[in-house]
Amino acid sequence: MQFLFMPLQASSFFADVILPVPLKRLFTYRIPDELLPEVVPGKRVVVQFGPRRFYSALIFQIHQIEPGEYEVKELISVLDESPIVNPLQFKFWEWISSYYMCSLGEIMKASLPAALKLESETRIFFNTSFEKEIKFTDSEELIMNLMAERLALTVQEIAKIYKKNNLLKIVKQLVDSGALMIEESIKKSPFIKQEIFITLQPHLQNEISLKNTMDILGKAPKQLELLIKYIQLSGIFTENVAEVSKKRVLKDISSANEALKSLIKKNIFSTYERIAQNDNEIITENNLKALSPSQERAMVQTRAYFETKAVTLLHGYTASGKTELYIHLIDEQLKAGKQVLYLLPEIALTTQIVNRLKDAFGEKVGIYHSKFSDADRVKVWKGLIDKNSSNHYQIILGVRSSVLLPFTNLGLVIVDEEHENSYKQFDPAPRYNARDSSIVLAQLHNAKTLLGTATPSIETYFNSLQGKYGLVELFKRFSNVALPSSTVLNISEARSRRQMNSIFHPKLIEAIQQALDNNTQVILFQNRRGFSPYMQCSTCQTIAKCKNCDVSLTYHKNLNHLVCHYCGYSTSKIHQCSSCGSQTMLMHGFGTEKIEDELAIFFPGRRIARLDLDTARSRKTYEKIILDYENQEIDILVGTQMISKGLDFDNVSMVGILDADQMLNFPDFRAYERSYQLMSQVSGRAGRKDTRGKVFIQTTDVKNYIIQDVVNNDFLHMYHTQLAEREMFNYPPFTKLIKLTIKHKNQTLTDNAADILANNLKQVFGNRVFGPEYPVISRINSWYQKNILVKIERKASVQKAKQLINQEIEKLLAISEYNSIVVLPDVDPM
Repeated sequence: MQFLFMPLQASSFFADVILPVPLKRLFTYRIPDELLPEVVPGKRVVVQFGPRRFYSALIFQIHQIEPGEYEVKELISVLDESPIVNPLQFKFWEWISSYYMCSLGEIMKASLPAALKLESETRIFFNTSFEKEIKFTDSEELIMNLMAERLALTVQEIAKIYKKNNLLKIVKQLVDSGALMIEESIKKSPFIKQEIFITLQPHLQNEISLKNTMDILGKAPKQLELLIKYIQLSGIFTENVAEVSKKRVLKDISSANEALKSLIKKNIFSTYERIAQNDNEIITENNLKALSPSQERAMVQTRAYFETKAVTLLHGYTASGKTELYIHLIDEQLKAGKQVLYLLPEIALTTQIVNRLKDAFGEKVGIYHSKFSDADRVKVWKGLIDKNSSNHYQIILGVRSSVLLPFTNLGLVIVDEEHENSYKQFDPAPRYNARDSSIVLAQLHNAKTLLGTATPSIETYFNSLQGKYGLVELFKRFSNVALPSSTVLNISEARSRRQMNSIFHPKLIEAIQQALDNNTQVILFQNRRGFSPYMQCSTCQTIAKCKNCDVSLTYHKNLNHLVCHYCGYSTSKIHQCSSCGSQTMLMHGFGTEKIEDELAIFFPGRRIARLDLDTARSRKTYEKIILDYENQEIDILVGTQMISKGLDFDNVSMVGILDADQMLNFPDFRAYERSYQLMSQVSGRAGRKDTRGKVFIQTTDVKNYIIQDVVNNDFLHMYHTQLAEREMFNYPPFTKLIKLTIKHKNQTLTDNAADILANNLKQVFGNRVFGPEYPVISRINSWYQKNILVKIERKASVQKAKQLINQEIEKLLAISEYNSIVVLPDVDPM
């Protein structure tokens, strides 16, 4: 791949461009003479694709070889003054395309924020609140008049009325000015955090008035304390004036809320809201906390491994202080002028880490997440490219999509909770694993990668023991707090003795009551939302299923509806069996909603809350639940795996795991590993400060070795037992897996295509091919699907195997009967 960054001054040049389409090839366009000085790899250009569609494409490379197999169209216009994608990014995209068997177009579509990928189908909206004084060109005025009349149109619809080659460029300029908006950017993001800020009333912003006010407040010491703290934090009479959040002012002051209300009533303070991630509070110092001796040892070991290893695993207990190590390592990189990528499994669940980084590094931290507004994502994207920008970020805190950002000088990548399967993208392509991809990204930048977790994935730990990665262990919890004690509760035995209290073992009820009596808090974990997982006819055993998917409908009491968690289909509660007409439809199993309901009966008057996708659909509601729990305004928190990630509560003395069997019995070779990780992580929420916590695990399989490993905190036993099984049955880390999913809305066509592809692959790969078989859920959203699994030995050429697989897929799709079949390759499926 050749990059020509000098402006070109000759004719007959061609540009290979990436189009946001799932076709595994580049497309060549002629560069008109008048555009030659502007054309540079990494810039966006407007091209016509097909008879009517227009796209913004990315220039990949420039050459003088004219394609002979088709008539070459010309580039229409150049959209950017400077490249928005850099050469290292293109190299990274090429690796993703090759490794994960997808097209560069799919990667482009996944990478660029919506405002950077205008295309014919993009919906544009007239901004009714636009008030800037801007003199529009005649062309812009025409489009603005059209949009003011219609309010919303696609680019294609605008093109039908306004027939100009440079349409996308004009639309882009109007979007950049704020006069028009892209559909995605006007959706109110559910994950944008609104924060309350405090300001001093204008009439008090001089020293004399303020002194008089302070004299008056002498009889109200709490109010005076609050005012003095605000003055200190804001630096109002210094050159470094900063905005101050309500949270910072109230921190560590008792009865501060009432004092603040009084100051607002007295017209001393006023408040306002704004989006937290645009927070530019000035941090005058990096007040890094001193490391404990065990943390300091881990730090020294990490630095030593970074001298010889590209990747190091930090294996540390929950609450051992891993985050503080990250902050110290980040500080070192910033002092060296480097950028840092800090990956988290889910940004919406990590408010505490966001706050800690903001406190330490202020506006150097950029937050990147697909749920943030498009304008904020573009701001981060451009802030990484332009070192002279006021929004230039040195630290990016984000989820898996952050690995696709245009880093220019990366020094360190931190992957927190590296074992989490949410780092893996499932749909659509590219189906990449951000943990594995970030290692490659770091290597391209000659940077280091730190993987941190209390429960390493088996593949990562295997690589550490093999010497491929460094291994640093941090097995002392902060303040030397002991790990929680665990008790296994046999619910099968309790049921046979009629001792169960609904879904609770009597000892669990007793432990909850004891915790509440001691004024401590409780967390109850059930990795299933809704009230009941399924409804079944007690006469003929028919289960109420989704009409679009082969999956049972979950009953949600709050909605009084049965809901499909895959396609969103819902129907009112069923009282009569569709098969036999019986009126005996009964609910089975339990989810978080039922637990919350039952707790209200056993613990009347206690404050109970639920944290799952139903109650925390927006970041605002999520943060309210977390804040209320932190402030001890909630006694019992019931939740799914959302409660196991990134949360640190001081007053939790007890954790209950209500259904370990559900996780252990999932039909997947990783089920035991994931069960151990999830139970260990949620157990780590108990007793994190000055008292030892207690954990209670309800199960019918008390002798299961995974449960015993959780009780004994025996990661090594889980690891070695699982590793032996995987070696016996040729699963990772001893093989690489490639899963092929064959999909179509016609079941017969799906079956036949899967059989043909599997048979052809078996002729190439022999007994390394398994299937085709229906997955656990064989139909989703009316699409039937079958899976084929290919196992490739580590010593074999995985790249060659992928080439052979692609050839067989192309042969199948070349058959006219099967050209509508969809085949989705998934490398390293989770």
